[in-house]
Amino acid sequence: MKTALAFLCLSVFLIGTAFAGDPDMLQDLCVADLASAVKVNGFVCKANAKATDFTTMALKFPGNTNNKFGSLVTTANVMQVPGLNTLGVSMARIDYAPGGLNPPHTHPRATEMIFVLAGQLDVGFITTANVLIATTIKKGEVFVFPRGLLHFQMNNGHFPAAVIAGFNSQLPGTQQAAAALFNATPPVPDDVLAKAFQIGVVDVEKIKMNLK
Repeated sequence: MKTALAFLCLSVFLIGTAFAGDPDMLQDLCVADLASAVKVNGFVCKANAKATDFTTMALKFPGNTNNKFGSLVTTANVMQVPGLNTLGVSMARIDYAPGGLNPPHTHPRATEMIFVLAGQLDVGFITTANVLIATTIKKGEVFVFPRGLLHFQMNNGHFPAAVIAGFNSQLPGTQQAAAALFNATPPVPDDVLAKAFQIGVVDVEKIKMNLK
């Protein structure tokens, strides 16, 4: 009896893990009412849907990479495409200047798959055992970043690069490691960061200023 119960519990856990992601939809569509004051796990549905709720030109043009990291992420999630509400998918376009970096970050609600449109990138993710899985990908190639793991992309070429990213969430969320730790509001105490990174408080303040 105990063995059967343990097997049942394990089966339920495995099934839940296999289908981890946004909840399944319960109707044909549920276009997000982004103006609603009602807060749910997702968005409430608009009364009427139209074709423009399901389309966007957000990813058509390269993003402006003239910034400190030399990269720009342009999203096509439920905030830009309300028709994605409850559908469990979204996309993004990432553009990189030569040497541009999409800094180490995580998507807490989604696995990410990228397809290289142009150029070549050094990419990688870090497992919870602190193992780096990394490679170089070129135009036409695909790479996958498992849900919730720290990952990065860097343009290692002399020309601009670009990818299209797909996510199994309507709103994957993004948390940049450095910004989360050094630009939090209210701030993480300097002595916590100094001890965690084995640096001085002066260095902590310098990093905070550089990330602003």
